[in-house]
Amino acid sequence: MSESLSPVALFREAALRSDLVQADQWERAAKEVKQSLAKKERLNPQLVCEEMSNVLVRDNILTPYQAQQIRAGRTKLSLGNYVITEFLGQGGMGQVFGGVHKIMGRRCAIKVLPLQKSDPLSLESFAREIRLQSNLDSPYLVRAFDAGKDGKVHYLVTEYVPGTDLRRLIREHGRLSMQQAASIIAQAAAGLAYAHDSGIVHRDVKPANIMVTPDGHAKVSDVGLAALSFGPDDDPRAGMVVGTADYLSPEQIRTPDHVGPPTDIYSLGCTLYYACTGSVPFPGGDSKSKCRRHLNEMPLKPTQHAPELSEAFVDTIADMMEKEVSRRITTAAEVVMRLSPWATMDSEITDGGAVPVGEGMRPIAIPAAGIPRVEDSNAESMLDDMSWDQISSAGDEAVNVSQESPSSITPPPPPPPAVDSHASELAAMSTHADNDATSISTIVFVFSILLFTTIGFIVGFFTANGWSLPSNLR
Repeated sequence: MSESLSPVALFREAALRSDLVQADQWERAAKEVKQSLAKKERLNPQLVCEEMSNVLVRDNILTPYQAQQIRAGRTKLSLGNYVITEFLGQGGMGQVFGGVHKIMGRRCAIKVLPLQKSDPLSLESFAREIRLQSNLDSPYLVRAFDAGKDGKVHYLVTEYVPGTDLRRLIREHGRLSMQQAASIIAQAAAGLAYAHDSGIVHRDVKPANIMVTPDGHAKVSDVGLAALSFGPDDDPRAGMVVGTADYLSPEQIRTPDHVGPPTDIYSLGCTLYYACTGSVPFPGGDSKSKCRRHLNEMPLKPTQHAPELSEAFVDTIADMMEKEVSRRITTAAEVVMRLSPWATMDSEITDGGAVPVGEGMRPIAIPAAGIPRVEDSNAESMLDDMSWDQISSAGDEAVNVSQESPSSITPPPPPPPAVDSHASELAAMSTHADNDATSISTIVFVFSILLFTTIGFIVGFFTANGWSLPSNLR
């Protein structure tokens, strides 16, 4: 492409090379723009390009993202049989795009593995994700449709979930109500129950991996970090601390090669804490300090952030975040049942006595869960030069530390067991003990004043009536 061409000519050449715009479509748009700008004495090339973009987008020839990319000279906007239509975000395994199948016209999400992560370990992990997702079929899990390779780029195609992820939803609109949080987390728990029954542990449950639609439906995404709980030997990352520091379970830190469904329950409890308080359980500090706090500390009681939360709801969070697996809620199905009073779900018992996890669930609409903002969908695509940017975010920090690595986390010894561990952990989450102590001190002070006043009154009464104390008591 010659750099001597004008911006309009460059735009036209890139548009035609992309195979998204036909010559006759360009000419029709150019004619309309020429007529609309005919009264201007001097045309700015950038203005012409902007107007051309607007017309092509209006006529559904290009999406805003495609127009922005083509104007920048990028012409590769397809992967295999899929046309890239938008940028959705950055995941732990790579960038995620919105796309449409060229023949079927089905809208989908396309996860792309970056080239710098195309080492044998990452490729095996990516292939593992594809195999895992291809076998999952639940309304509460993001379904996988296809997988492929375009040149050097490996990609996974999943269903498109309109809306946003829970992390962005809360960052942009604040914490959720108790009912909204319970509804979303209960649906996520139903998806995890299905995955656990299939022998899969997610290992990276967090708000960013829970998609929420505008009408309140929730789906768990990104099982790329999952491990077969009944076959860890074939997991290429077995024995590594894999997950996100704000939501890691204690056993992921102590014994990362021995995790199970309760691991996801702990992370889901941390996610519920975040959803209804707007704060991660252990804010501040680096990954290692967060891990130590997950091992030894309890977070502030959720009512310190959200006073309206009921004690029963707070107890559910505490039971999900128990540090010892033996005391924690151990199944996702139980989480669904515990949250059902607030999640507007049916909890009927089947003839066999089992709870139909997720059946009869009535999601609560989340008005704030809109489509991602336009500016979030205009991120730079690197499909042309096959290079990929890494996007990290403080406060949602990913951890991938080998136990043999010099930077491995050396956990401090666990705290001594308490006599009543459940009661002590709940007490540690609360500041009520201090308030109770203050109240007791106040009562003692008032009682003392009343006692001395009464004694003084009695002594005065006896003195006034001629009584006197014995000499040995004076």
